[in-house]
Amino acid sequence: MAKTAAILYKKDGYNTNSQRLLGRQSASEGFLKALVRHSKAECLYCYTDTKAEYTEFCEQIRPLIQGSQNVRWIPTDNPLALAEPGVLYKPDPIITQLVWQRRYTDPRTYSICGVTHTLASKEVMQSIGDLLIAPVQPWDAIICTSQVVKTLIERIFETWGDYLAQRIGSKPEPKLSLPVIPLGVDCDAFPQGQIAKDIRNRFRQQLGINSNDIVVLFVGRLIFHAKAHPVPMYLALERAAKATNTKVHLIQAGWFEDQQQELAFKNATSLFCPSVNSIFLDGRQAAIRQGIWSVGDIFISLADNIQETFGLTPIEAMAAGLPVIVSDWNGYQETVRHEVDGFRIPTLFPPPECGLDFAANYYDDSLNYSTYIGHVSLMSAVDVEACTQALITLITNPELRQKMGENGRQWTRQMYDWSVVIRAYEALWQELAELRSNSETTTPLTPGTPPYPLCDDPCRVFAHYPTQILNQNQVLSLGSMAAPEKLEGIRTVWMTNFGANKRSSTEVINEVVDAIATAGSLSVGEIIRRYANSDVTVSNYLYRTLVYLIKFDVLRLN
Repeated sequence: MAKTAAILYKKDGYNTNSQRLLGRQSASEGFLKALVRHSKAECLYCYTDTKAEYTEFCEQIRPLIQGSQNVRWIPTDNPLALAEPGVLYKPDPIITQLVWQRRYTDPRTYSICGVTHTLASKEVMQSIGDLLIAPVQPWDAIICTSQVVKTLIERIFETWGDYLAQRIGSKPEPKLSLPVIPLGVDCDAFPQGQIAKDIRNRFRQQLGINSNDIVVLFVGRLIFHAKAHPVPMYLALERAAKATNTKVHLIQAGWFEDQQQELAFKNATSLFCPSVNSIFLDGRQAAIRQGIWSVGDIFISLADNIQETFGLTPIEAMAAGLPVIVSDWNGYQETVRHEVDGFRIPTLFPPPECGLDFAANYYDDSLNYSTYIGHVSLMSAVDVEACTQALITLITNPELRQKMGENGRQWTRQMYDWSVVIRAYEALWQELAELRSNSETTTPLTPGTPPYPLCDDPCRVFAHYPTQILNQNQVLSLGSMAAPEKLEGIRTVWMTNFGANKRSSTEVINEVVDAIATAGSLSVGEIIRRYANSDVTVSNYLYRTLVYLIKFDVLRLN
């Protein structure tokens, strides 16, 4: 049977219908659809806080379910049920809290699997650094969507480990897996053949673009400081249009972060590429997001931002059969084959120490995240002349455009189609299951020690506060509130009945009170033996219930 994972589900993480459409949402929605469609597992699992969220999950995947797949809910207050799927999948790399949470139960019960998106924020970097001291196991994993991402995580482990060695005299080693599995696309979802031609003609007619004109397409957020600064692209397009004496249209399909960004983008096109017809479309609209690929002749994305890690849109463009021009930056270095699927344009960055002041100001909150990455983006340069030459080459050579587009289409189907990527996920989950069976537990929990020392059992942490601790040798008798009507009064008042579901049941309490009434008094040890049946959890509930009853004078210490 194929291995699967329980999906930690929050609608925002898998939803592309919001006004702030982010790359991680698009990637996660694509993953969820692909898992439903391509998984060989007999059951799908959803791990949520509430039944309402589980219902949302079911509604999202219901149109995609094929055959006899079952869907099962695992509520977050029952993590031991994760033993059935064996893996908990979280659609980001921040898994430290989940790792510590698992230590309150049994670390071998299930694996925890995250996936990388943006790594540039200090919160994400801290979370990754914390994995060096968190109880991660060899059967846990953070999926790296590209080799450059894995290199960055390994660098964080290395530099943070060096500091810890200097501070405490020992350098911890990361214990989890860092497999490289790319994001995926549904290659069959991109129009082909006559359907693509019809979409192309319809869009071009609506936009006033002649059949022989060249359309250069950019798809993504229209935000200079967090994606790709548009001006190098504008400069290269202007020079290429003039050099080739060709009517060039630039379609930018995305969405603006705010009105200031929109005004800046539109003014910049007039200033830096006046010979190019610049068209802005709302890429949040499903019809545009799905159909715009058929309109273009060339795709371009000169990403220059440190929060970029993989880059999904070039993969989508190649799946649609477009030649691509991308910056030689982050994951683009691995997904686009230079002079095969398109062109990778050289990039430049200052040497180390040149941005330390930005880091310091970001750390002390003098700069917020957006301003920080904006400053850094202005320190990364894309070779405008090389981009110009790549554009000229593709604009003037339709045969090369077709050849590169077909190369990219085949490459994407071979490497990035979701059917391929899901197989890699399932192979990883199978490997993690084998590691759970065969590997030694890292930092095993010994009895009497806290699972997480910074959030331990309050009965242990604050044991020095009270005069005494309830023990089995102490003897209990009835107090003034033990009469049934008085005990019922306690149960009807909100603040005296608070937390009833975290104590022994009403039935057990009544039995204990009746037993003490019959015997006159009973030791704590005898009560535990009678009603806990050697079950540690039941025993713990009973201990705190006895103190609760003493609190309201239902019982008394002799």
